[in-house]
Amino acid sequence: MKDSRGRKSVAIIGAGPAGLTAAYCLLKDSSDVDVIVFEADPEYVGGISRTGNYKGFRFDIGGHRFFSKSEEVEKLWDEILPNDMLERPRKSRIFYRGRFFSYPLKPFEALFKLGILESTRCMLSYCKARLFPKANPKNFEDWVSNQFGQRLFSIFFKTYTEKVWGMSCKEISADWAAQRIKGLSLSLAIKNALAPKGFFRGREVIKTLIDTFRYPRRGPGMMWEACARKVKEMGGTILMGQRVSCCHWDEQRRKWFVVSRDSDGQDRRVEAEHVISSTSLRHLAGSLAPPLSKGAMSAANALKYRDFLTVVVILKDRGLFADNWIYIHDPNVQVGRIQNFKAWSPEMVPDDSLCSLGLEYFCFEGDGLWTSSDESLIALATSELEKIGLAKAGDVIDACVVRQPKAYPVYDDEYAAHVRTLRTEFENRFPTLHLVGRNGMHKYNNQDHAMMTAMLTAKNIVANTSMYDVWKVNEDAEYHEEFRSNEQSSTSGLRQVPERVKNTVNFVDKPG
Repeated sequence: MKDSRGRKSVAIIGAGPAGLTAAYCLLKDSSDVDVIVFEADPEYVGGISRTGNYKGFRFDIGGHRFFSKSEEVEKLWDEILPNDMLERPRKSRIFYRGRFFSYPLKPFEALFKLGILESTRCMLSYCKARLFPKANPKNFEDWVSNQFGQRLFSIFFKTYTEKVWGMSCKEISADWAAQRIKGLSLSLAIKNALAPKGFFRGREVIKTLIDTFRYPRRGPGMMWEACARKVKEMGGTILMGQRVSCCHWDEQRRKWFVVSRDSDGQDRRVEAEHVISSTSLRHLAGSLAPPLSKGAMSAANALKYRDFLTVVVILKDRGLFADNWIYIHDPNVQVGRIQNFKAWSPEMVPDDSLCSLGLEYFCFEGDGLWTSSDESLIALATSELEKIGLAKAGDVIDACVVRQPKAYPVYDDEYAAHVRTLRTEFENRFPTLHLVGRNGMHKYNNQDHAMMTAMLTAKNIVANTSMYDVWKVNEDAEYHEEFRSNEQSSTSGLRQVPERVKNTVNFVDKPG
């Protein structure tokens, strides 16, 4: 259905990477589409990829490298932000038992620092895992142990992973491990250690082994702020501080009525032919009308999310921290990861004599950490920095706290069944509802993968087709490359989505 002027209308929920990419591509690829974007945050676009600002100190919500195997995504970044991308060296380490280990792991260094006895145990454990792997691993522990051995799993995966998710590694689906670390094993890490320029399998780069990446000079939010400006310049509308409360589907008129509410409690109602949602599946399910079936609502309410908060600490720069980030595996401190924003880009810090660190604490919204006062959290972060040996308490000048709900969709044993239930109902009842992005699809993806889902969704809407299946964007540009080559060979510009999409998954990094 088009309006009286013959134009399509699209409402987009969320101004993160997926939502803004969808808006940008729709407006760029079609001259007869009206786009309106609803963003709950009153100030920032970019979602979890935004860049915060505290007294001129800029910081990420999790840290975001700009590296993709998708040529289309790389081109889009260049198009949106052509003159402001830096090439940055990558350095990250693991802190364990009072020592720092390079990450990705350098096997010889790791074994040397662990000592002869522990190294022997690790190698024997690895050999056992390769000779007698666990068949059909169902959980994270079994999957990783098959790749690295039980001993290395316990040292370099277990503590950090359980900090992130707040649950046993035996309760985390193997899907998450396969999505984040498929393609990397101890043997491949050793081969990479012997080939300093990086390990290649054919034309594929294991993404976790890259040693440089691109980064906007003033943080990832710079990309999405520029994208938002371009969306507006092309005629799109972005409504800030508007939280969508209801999406009503009128089956007879084949039209959506989207209701949003601002901080003053004032409602706004918009009509649209299509709705693109990057908000969490649980929130979306509760906002739909007519209501979902009892079974679908039960599935939506059973989906879980992991939240986190960042304590941004401003301190004198003693040159003790050259990493982009450090993973904290030590169980004696609560912090899970520490970002060094100055190492991402010098322009993140306004005073060269100072630095700013982001201490990330993984939690559940409403638990003890989440509800702690900012003063208590700053005191905790300061003491843990000193305990780890990265700073002295007296060097801390200022600090702030940022809380991020629904940072990570949880991959427990039942999540896949719940998502399938929701997808089936959505597809049967709401033909012009489109799900994109990390929370929109309850799929732990990175911003380039979220962008791919939005780019294909925009093509579907512009061409009035459903031929591009965004659910087959399985965390790899291989799908997108196949999409491009097939599209070029098709006289109509469209293609059938292949029955099977090669499921080779990039290991980008640990959660974040």
